[in-house]
Amino acid sequence: MKKTLNFAAIHFTIAFSVAYILTGDILIGSLIAMIEPTVNTVAFYFHEKVWNQWQLLKQFARSTKMKTMSFAVVHFSVAFGVVYLLTGDALVGGIMATIEPAFNTCAYYFHEKVWQRKHPQQWQCAH
Repeated sequence: MKKTLNFAAIHFTIAFSVAYILTGDILIGSLIAMIEPTVNTVAFYFHEKVWNQWQLLKQFARSTKMKTMSFAVVHFSVAFGVVYLLTGDALVGGIMATIEPAFNTCAYYFHEKVWQRKHPQQWQCAH
């Protein structure tokens, strides 16, 4: 859970910054920044559970690139859905869903790298 909360703080910061810059509206930016990362934090938690429980994925658990790509798909889907529901505009949803997850995907990659370095005991060979 520490890992999830740590990433949530990063995600909230990025979401608000991007949403506010794109919309110029502090209310919409704030709503997006509260709702989208909250939904993605829950998605992140289940993403981690799946990666830690499914035998097929366990063998790739040390592959930061593969985990990052799989979370990027989840993140894009959630971002588009939330922004589209809040704005009613598919174009704004598409732009936000492209930019915000891109920044968060980069942040996720480095978050994974740092987390693995600080918590090496969590990673075991899948053999």
